[in-house]
Amino acid sequence: MLAGLIFATEDAEDRPDMLAATLPFGGMTLFEYQARLLIAAGVGHILVAVGRVTPALLGAVSRVTKRNVTVDVVRSAEEAAARAHPLSTIIVVADGLVTTDVAVLHIAGETPEAILVTADTNEQAAVERVDAARCWAGMAAISAGRLAEIAALPSDYDFQSTLLRVCVQEGAHHVALPASAVRAGHGVERNAEALASRSNAVLAALANQRIGWADRYVFTPITRLSLPLLVRKQVPNWSVMAAGFVLGLAALVLLGLRHPAWGLGVALLSIICLSAGSLLSWLRGDDTRARWQETAIIGLCALSGLLAAVDASLESGTLTAIALGAMLVAVAAIARRVPVRRRPWFGNAPSYLLLLTPFAIAGYITIGLAAIAVYALATLAVAVEGLREDA
Repeated sequence: MLAGLIFATEDAEDRPDMLAATLPFGGMTLFEYQARLLIAAGVGHILVAVGRVTPALLGAVSRVTKRNVTVDVVRSAEEAAARAHPLSTIIVVADGLVTTDVAVLHIAGETPEAILVTADTNEQAAVERVDAARCWAGMAAISAGRLAEIAALPSDYDFQSTLLRVCVQEGAHHVALPASAVRAGHGVERNAEALASRSNAVLAALANQRIGWADRYVFTPITRLSLPLLVRKQVPNWSVMAAGFVLGLAALVLLGLRHPAWGLGVALLSIICLSAGSLLSWLRGDDTRARWQETAIIGLCALSGLLAAVDASLESGTLTAIALGAMLVAVAAIARRVPVRRRPWFGNAPSYLLLLTPFAIAGYITIGLAAIAVYALATLAVAVEGLREDA
């Protein structure tokens, strides 16, 4: 089983009355963000190493426990060793560390004992020196037994530094920090103003994780601009979701009234809202609403395409457009279920809707459906071939 150990002992540099772990970050506290990443990696038990307990930290711990994860506050390695499951692998997060899910998943996939390291020249990501050429990047994967070894050492030793030194002395293998994490601003930060700036970089990195071309070149740039603003203004995640649903309903009404160009345009606006709302919900720990919005995007694209096909068939007096629309939805659904690494050029629901919109504006919906159906078939063919090669 996976457990987490988050250090929350140091004060903020510009706010001595606050712990660095309780500074605002991404619409929550830094500790909550760190816990969120650990939970997403499969951690079911979190230990919080503290020197003192503040009301802000207690509030943050209380909010994290609402996500069906056990959180224990510990003051020493001895307490941590007593609380940790003896068979667990513990993911260690340094005090004040800002990182991304890529780095957390990277170290969580390692077997104990492992430490995340970065080059000596990368001052931003370096926490403590490991050797002449490398520095600790603030994360490690250790066995629960390692905590017992640290607990046996003098109690006046610094818990975090001692943990690192013991791991190094015992020959923990070094895991390189992913380049994407460096670009996203991985590193320790205890200054409130600098942390807010780094928060924007991390939020942008979250938006960049969608690899489809429509997301990368259309929806993600918009989300990357809007997400930091939504977080800074503390906009409720349900309100963004509600806006997406209202726009989606309006799009379906317009399509039902046989205004395909307007309907598809409003549907794209709905997807923008739902895309941003999904990431905002995920960031704030509301996985259920995030999944709702991701599902709503797919459903809206399918219904919009089918309604546009119905309009084209009524216009032409044939069933050609309906047949093409039904085939497109079926092929897209099958391709989405193929368990293969997605290539950037692969089609997905938003990309199909985006491609159909200019055809609807020009009045050639049937031609657009035919072209997109060929694209969807190409996506499915390459996905199935990739699956066959992996077998």
